Amino acid sequence: MGSGPGSACVVVAPMRIVVAVVALVTCMHAGLWSLLHQQYSSPDFNGQLASVSYSPYARSQHPDNGDRPTAEQIRADLRLLSPYTRTIRTYSSTGGVELVPGIAAELGLKVTIGIWIDKNEARNEREIQSAIALARRHSNVNAIVVGNETTLRAEKSVDELIAIIHRVKRMSPVPVTTGETWDVWLGEDRDPAKREVKQAEAIRLTSAVDFIAVHVLPYWEGVPLNQVVDRTILIYDSLRRAYPGKRIVVAEFGWPSAGYNMHRAMPGRAEQALVIRDFLSRAEAYGIDYNIIEAFDQPWKTNEGGVGPYWGLFDAARTAKFMWTGPVSDPDHWKVAGLALLLGLLLSLTILAKPNATFGEAFTLAVATNVVGAWSAVVFAFWNGHYFVPGAAFALGFGILLLIPLVLIALARIEEIAAIAFGRGPRRLIAAPGAATDDYAPKVSIHVPAHKEPPDMLKLTLDAVARLEYPNFECVVVINNTPDPAYWQPIEEHCRSLGERFKFLNVDNLEGYKAGALRLALANTADDAEIIGVIDADYVVRPDWLKDLVPYFADQKVGMIQSPQDHRDGDRSIMHNAMNGEYAGFFDIGMVQRNEANAIIVHGTMCLIRRAAIVGAGSWSSRTIVEDTDLGLSLLEQGWQVHYTNRRYGHGLLPDTFEAYKKQRHRWAYGGFQILRNHWRHLLPSACTLTRDQKREYAFGWLNWLGAESLGVAVAILNLLWVPVIVFLDIAVPDKILTIPIIAAFAISLLHFVALYRLRVSITLAQMIGSVVTAMSVQWTVARAIGYGIWKESIPFTRTDKGGKTGRGSDFAAFWEAVLAALLLASAVLVVTTNYKQITELNIFAAVLVVQSLPFVAAVAIAALEGSRFNEFAYWRRVEAKVVETLPRPAVAEAPAPTDNRIEAAQ
Repeated sequence: MGSGPGSACVVVAPMRIVVAVVALVTCMHAGLWSLLHQQYSSPDFNGQLASVSYSPYARSQHPDNGDRPTAEQIRADLRLLSPYTRTIRTYSSTGGVELVPGIAAELGLKVTIGIWIDKNEARNEREIQSAIALARRHSNVNAIVVGNETTLRAEKSVDELIAIIHRVKRMSPVPVTTGETWDVWLGEDRDPAKREVKQAEAIRLTSAVDFIAVHVLPYWEGVPLNQVVDRTILIYDSLRRAYPGKRIVVAEFGWPSAGYNMHRAMPGRAEQALVIRDFLSRAEAYGIDYNIIEAFDQPWKTNEGGVGPYWGLFDAARTAKFMWTGPVSDPDHWKVAGLALLLGLLLSLTILAKPNATFGEAFTLAVATNVVGAWSAVVFAFWNGHYFVPGAAFALGFGILLLIPLVLIALARIEEIAAIAFGRGPRRLIAAPGAATDDYAPKVSIHVPAHKEPPDMLKLTLDAVARLEYPNFECVVVINNTPDPAYWQPIEEHCRSLGERFKFLNVDNLEGYKAGALRLALANTADDAEIIGVIDADYVVRPDWLKDLVPYFADQKVGMIQSPQDHRDGDRSIMHNAMNGEYAGFFDIGMVQRNEANAIIVHGTMCLIRRAAIVGAGSWSSRTIVEDTDLGLSLLEQGWQVHYTNRRYGHGLLPDTFEAYKKQRHRWAYGGFQILRNHWRHLLPSACTLTRDQKREYAFGWLNWLGAESLGVAVAILNLLWVPVIVFLDIAVPDKILTIPIIAAFAISLLHFVALYRLRVSITLAQMIGSVVTAMSVQWTVARAIGYGIWKESIPFTRTDKGGKTGRGSDFAAFWEAVLAALLLASAVLVVTTNYKQITELNIFAAVLVVQSLPFVAAVAIAALEGSRFNEFAYWRRVEAKVVETLPRPAVAEAPAPTDNRIEAAQ
């Protein structure tokens, strides 16, 4: 056993250096948060607000149902607001809001009373009567606002609203107006045919009110931050020119502190402070009367999109969102940074469990864990800083729960990149033939199970066994459940011709699939055989297989030695070439790394097993359809050492078709789930049959299929179901904290594949690209297998068609993948084309849909390639030849005429 290439050049960091690396990355992380902490200058505001909108509803209250605000609650709110404002504006006069004027009078606050107007005429009448009574009773009521954006919401026509205003004016002791957006007051409309009507309505409405109460909310127009106040002043000036002499109040101005962007309008706490402080400075300079929306966040306002609940100067817990003087910055920045640093440091402590890590390895892992810590802190801040209805809270919590395995898999892949790129080379890998000794040549019994295998293929396998350069072996061939004599008679005759070393068994009605055949072979093994070799019926072994590897069994702790699978027909087609490259990645990357933890996955063919180990583990089990992997894990649980070599000692055949390739992967994934069901107790922290590293390797191996593949498909389908909710209901846009990790995990997977292939696998760039596509193409297959594993305890063992005898079927091999790919891509296009507000989160979500479509697109591409002439290498050789023929031939210079001396010499 030897170290990997170049490992002597890697310097292993002592524990103190690993600690120093963790500290260094933590300091770098803190420095990055410091760089991200931005401060902005903005005009100070030291006075009182002219007015602020006030709705007395606390976090769990709603104006239309549930508990009503109490007098104590309102009094506490207004006591908090009284130092900040001279006036408050309400939007209703019933439902508990009727208590506001009286309590406000106690604190010296004026009140602009609102009358809520909608299509409920009975409620409208109660609102009107209550508002008139309040205005007459309380001298601090300075105006009545009849309706709030009533015409904009199409609750009433302009003329209907005017009629209500006239009625209220006849009874009111104070000025009366209505609150509408600026375009209503100016009669703006994009349609020239409607503009004249709108302008006439605006004039009539303006004549009906005592003053104009205009709402100017540039966020809803998508105005960028640096143009908001200029835009507001421009609108104010337009109204002054349109209605000279009429009093104008900017009755609503504000900015949301959270939610989604609207075109170039970005919400945020710092952004809210900048906009409002700048506006207040300009309003005082221009002498503009105004009202800021609003005093407190209103979590119930989910009907106003993602920003609806977040317009308050105070949050729902009555905490101020920003300072009125000094530099403006995000007040939560250092809270999130502190949590991110703490979580990053705690996660980085896991690196201390790798005392032999190199500097580069420790640095990479520390960076990765700090990134996860930062993301976790942002998730916590998002959860803590937003308001959720039960459905939204469940959706977010469920989404985060689904992301946890994805994040763990991404960390595991980064760790593997770090270990291979920067870590020590392999220490347990068998890199050279074992030292043969005259006194150690135990008998080896080679078992070859076969079921309906092509005789010519199996003969090649047996001929290769006969050529083994090892003095002491036998070969037991078991043909099982193959009644057709055309399959077994030629093999029986061939075994007879190869001599007495070859035993032939033909058994029908044998139970237990391949495991049953291997148990039968074991029962017919020579008594003196100590080592059992297993090869599949399609594998042609090298003559030095036993000679090189059997000597390692001189160590009595060694229970098994596994050689990699490889294939001799990778040049059959482009598809087969890509398949072969995909297999090579597993055997040259994953198996080599797992071997370092004595935790390889045994894959049946090309393995040598100590007979006593098989017997001690209870022989080959039929409780799974992957008897080889099940036995390998059982050997590890019994404490045996299992070794791996990445030297190729045998070459088999690839699956004939893409459908056969998928069936083989389905069997492996389903069998893996069966093993998890049978062995999960050994993975528990309290179990002592496996080491910590062995548990980790198997846990992450299963998590990769359960998380990256199965959950990947599940999340893609859930996203498809969510698209109509987003597009047609315009609610529940997935936030970046849920979508960006999916894209990041895909990028890490791609980096993992490409980087490790370039470092470990000797294939061309073109074959590597084909391998990436091939690896992605089986995501649906693996997910289906896991689904079967959840609902079914067993399924029949399926033989993988090999040897070129099976052609492509009439059905398209990637039908369901094509359906899912089409739906995901169409949904992405739909999300982008209907994103009229240009919400960034929607564009990111569309990108997620595209990323999630790629595995299905890969399957469709391979299935389509399989049936085309472009799949054949011969076609491309013909194309290459034609291209060469069309290229101009290089001019060949004529040789100079020979001189007489040359002629004579030639003669």
